[in-house]
Amino acid sequence: MKGPVYLVTAMALFGLLDANSKLLSGLYPASQVIVSRYAALLLVLFAARAIVPGLGGRLTTAHPFLHLGRAAMMIGSGFGFFLALREIPLAEGYLVYFTAPFMTLGLAALVLKERTGPAVWGWSLLGFAGVLVAMWPGLAAGGPLHAYLWAFFATVCYAAVMTINRLLRHETGFAVLILWSSLPGLILVAPFAAMSWVAPPLLDLAALSVNGLLAGGATLCLAIAFRHDSAARLAPLEFSALVFALAFDLAIWSVWPSAWTMGGAAIVVFACLMSQQAAKRLQSKPAGNA
Repeated sequence: MKGPVYLVTAMALFGLLDANSKLLSGLYPASQVIVSRYAALLLVLFAARAIVPGLGGRLTTAHPFLHLGRAAMMIGSGFGFFLALREIPLAEGYLVYFTAPFMTLGLAALVLKERTGPAVWGWSLLGFAGVLVAMWPGLAAGGPLHAYLWAFFATVCYAAVMTINRLLRHETGFAVLILWSSLPGLILVAPFAAMSWVAPPLLDLAALSVNGLLAGGATLCLAIAFRHDSAARLAPLEFSALVFALAFDLAIWSVWPSAWTMGGAAIVVFACLMSQQAAKRLQSKPAGNA
């Protein structure tokens, strides 16, 4: 159960990250939020290693280009969602994002040659239907086309990160994952952040730093999840993000879910549970019977 537990934990952390980012989005540009995220992660990593030498394992890797590709996709995903959600409602952006499990399953079959099976695809489709039911009353699709294209671009980048995580499953320790995703991002984004920097008060600086820690924790959990399990088992669980989004909306903004939303969430939970059974049956079959 390590893979599913880490994946669902990642979705919970991403929910907290989205909530925190929503509180910051009207005050700071995307480049500043992203560069603060990377700076906080690197500061914590090196401070921890100064206290406990070697904590998190080695910093070198035999797969630098995979790590650099992963870092580039993470930057693309972050900027894409930010640019999209400036112009379309959160629900519509999330609906585009929830196509990511299908992309992850497709990339796993094409790139990783992993078995998926029709049952896993079927339960994933039911999970997406649950998301559609939950968001349907508020969907208007009235935003500009380029905003939806940015959301789609970000989703493709996210699915690519999931696939690269699987390719990097043999990496040991978490230090190399943090360093090779954060340092390239910091170097690339810092000049843009410097041009539009807004001096934050102390409380906002803490929120920006927490944003980085949440992003780092979620990214690590995703990487560890795909180290332990296949996309066929993990991808459908990404729909659990809807449940956490509803919980944080209620806890932070006192937004009560509608009957449509609760019904859609129930479908999502059911589809996630059933997809686990389908994926376990698939994994127990010999390769020749796939």
